[in-house]
Amino acid sequence: MIICAPAYHFNSREKTTALLGKKMEKQLALIASSIKSIPDHPKPGIIFRDITSLVENPAAFRAAIDLMVQHCKEKGINKVIGTESRGFIFGAPVALALNVPFVLVRKPGKLPRETIAQSYELEYGQDTLEIHVDSIQKGDNVLIIDDLLATGGTVEATVKLVQRLGGEVKHAAFVINLPDLGGEQRLRNLGVEPYTLVNFAGH
Repeated sequence: MIICAPAYHFNSREKTTALLGKKMEKQLALIASSIKSIPDHPKPGIIFRDITSLVENPAAFRAAIDLMVQHCKEKGINKVIGTESRGFIFGAPVALALNVPFVLVRKPGKLPRETIAQSYELEYGQDTLEIHVDSIQKGDNVLIIDDLLATGGTVEATVKLVQRLGGEVKHAAFVINLPDLGGEQRLRNLGVEPYTLVNFAGH
């Protein structure tokens, strides 16, 4: 005798969640497969994760933007910052989709109006970022976007710029995460929750 267990019937919400989960898996796989890894660039021992191959693929580019927007759309964001320079590529379309202003954070001397500056440490030396003083107002809920999260130094400097102007940063989004370099925890220590699409081991 064969005893058949009753079939489980998904309700409409469960069906929708399951379908969205499968769609997201496909989107993430597409994004990951579109990123080329270049060994020994820019120096021996480094594997460079190249997002130019991602933006050359319209479906992968669209998937990256769509996932960031989906994650952030209910968080009360009223401004998006992109950090120089690849953060501009992803930050601008996310800001447009959220219908909020897009703010540029750039290297010194690139912004024409009055700015403030924030320096941060690199592995060998120091770098500086600037922002227009009138681009952030007190109480702004700012989302920071960049292509890659490594050590988190660039994002920490950007967070400090926003805070000095009276804004708040609770969320940051990235296409690529290098978890071995500790950037996620560095941001959480600042009260910023990172959202990343794909992880790559190593440097």
